[in-house]
Amino acid sequence: MEEPSQLKRAMIDSWAGAISGGISRTVTSPLDVIKIRFQVQLEPTSSWALLRKDLAAAAGAPSKYTGMLQASKDILREEGVQGFWRGNVPALLMVMPYTAIQFTVLHRLKTLASGSSKTESHIGLSPYLSYVSGALAGCAATVGSYPFDLLRTILASQGEPKVYPTMRSAFVDIVHTRGFQGMYAGLSPTLVEIIPYAGLQFGTYDTFKRWAMAWNSKTSAEGNLSSFQLFMCGLAAGTCAKLVCHPLDVVKKRFQIEGLQRHPRYGARVERHAYRNMLDAMQRILRLEGWAGLYKGIIPSTVKAAPAGAVTFVAYELTSDWLESIWS
Repeated sequence: MEEPSQLKRAMIDSWAGAISGGISRTVTSPLDVIKIRFQVQLEPTSSWALLRKDLAAAAGAPSKYTGMLQASKDILREEGVQGFWRGNVPALLMVMPYTAIQFTVLHRLKTLASGSSKTESHIGLSPYLSYVSGALAGCAATVGSYPFDLLRTILASQGEPKVYPTMRSAFVDIVHTRGFQGMYAGLSPTLVEIIPYAGLQFGTYDTFKRWAMAWNSKTSAEGNLSSFQLFMCGLAAGTCAKLVCHPLDVVKKRFQIEGLQRHPRYGARVERHAYRNMLDAMQRILRLEGWAGLYKGIIPSTVKAAPAGAVTFVAYELTSDWLESIWS
């Protein structure tokens, strides 16, 4: 097959990335909303943490959410089914350009490294090049779509009654109170998170693949991996990356909601300028909330990772093939 032109290839990657990202975000939105509610709650988010007197005393108020099932029931009772898709519009406006930029930049960097735009030519690239390409693509996508990520977090975390009825009202208030730089609150921990996350994801994925191939060689003559084995390798790699990098995601969420007014039933709020910088935020969370504070929302985040990744890549491959067929 003839290689598509650079412009056509970029269009295919952009549209396929945007569509796959939009589908994935919509499907997994309920888990994302629960994760965000946990991350922005200053009080303990698990029953066992409430038993610790030091953490309970530091919290000073009862916890609104103490588990995934309990949080799901509360959101459904108080906000209805639509509560699980709160902030989905800015989330789509964030994730669609994010995945579009990410896949476009990633494919372009791999094309430069391999000298060919064909996907088959990218398979033999060094894992180090894949890591660098993924990290750079993630950074470019984050900077380009970050304001929508911030708006999504604020709308998804506010609960009922709403502080901001619309995305526009949230944008106007943030710009008025924080200035335009307020739309990029929490960007530093986000960029710091992307590099190790991408590295761990690519590195552990390759390691698990090698282990699986070695296992196949011992148990059968066939050394190739099945689709299920590849899926499990990706799931394990994503879980490892999540466990290591999740604290930075918690810190990012805290910066994003600084000063946000919420109903008292949702617990204490994060005051404006509560944290001097990223390191100070991690130290304060660790001191006041314990290690569990840095991993608030890790369960819904990890549970979400599997369907989100699967839907994104499957949708991307199908959409990309479809676009290539109609534009060829």
